[in-house]
Amino acid sequence: MLLGLFAALAASVCYGVATVLQAVSARAAPHTADVDPRLLLRLSRQVPFVTGLALDVVGFGLQFFALRLVPIFLVQAAMSANLAVTALVAVPVLRARLGPRDWTAMAMVCLGLALLAISAGPEGHHEPHGAARFVLPACVLVLGVAGFAAGRLPDPARSAVLGAVAGLGFGVVAIAARVLPGFAPGRLIADPATYALVGGALMAFLFFATGLQRGAVTVTTAAVVVGETAVPAAVGVVWLGDQVRPGFVPVGLAGFLLAVAGALLLTRFGEPVAGPVPETGIPG
Repeated sequence: MLLGLFAALAASVCYGVATVLQAVSARAAPHTADVDPRLLLRLSRQVPFVTGLALDVVGFGLQFFALRLVPIFLVQAAMSANLAVTALVAVPVLRARLGPRDWTAMAMVCLGLALLAISAGPEGHHEPHGAARFVLPACVLVLGVAGFAAGRLPDPARSAVLGAVAGLGFGVVAIAARVLPGFAPGRLIADPATYALVGGALMAFLFFATGLQRGAVTVTTAAVVVGETAVPAAVGVVWLGDQVRPGFVPVGLAGFLLAVAGALLLTRFGEPVAGPVPETGIPG
């Protein structure tokens, strides 16, 4: 349990720093009228974006490891805490100032994760079989259609819907990583979860980058936080058999809500600071 929690928190650190780098690059790229897959190609030529992407890869590896050890609701709540990491990093690096609301929000995240850690039971071992394994790829297709349609909406609805679709896409990735049957090449190629994981990651990343580019980062990030935590947590409990310790359901629910609410209060730290890049390294 502790090893899985440590891996999830380490992944959150990687994602927290990567969010700032990707937001800077997304804002600097030429704006598109709607969702344009070529945006990822343009962003790939920017050093901050590539650095953020490398951190995302490391973070996903740690998240994947955590998902194989502890319940999804604990891992995804820890992922939402990446904005607390961003806020803390912003103080020495970007010379940001934290107000009472920010410190309260970080305390909520920490308390929420602590409550989740003490209430989490064993990871479930229920696995979908047969046609049920095609549910995840089907979800990716539905979310893809929804995301491209959302690209034509006016803001702020555009940012909110793109963020929600991206968050649900990241949630599909988490669930797919959890239900992969093994790592033998033959099994990976034959399993629908593999394609849901890859397709969901690419789709979610595109919609998240598009939302960051044209809309309010706070709106997009808040929608991502809700989408990637609430639905996967429910799926983990209902479909995959994740458990809470007997008698600790109210504690676990309170911890989950506290962690997510604290993360939502910190969404402004996904917004890059205008101006030149600080000498210390992270663009602002």
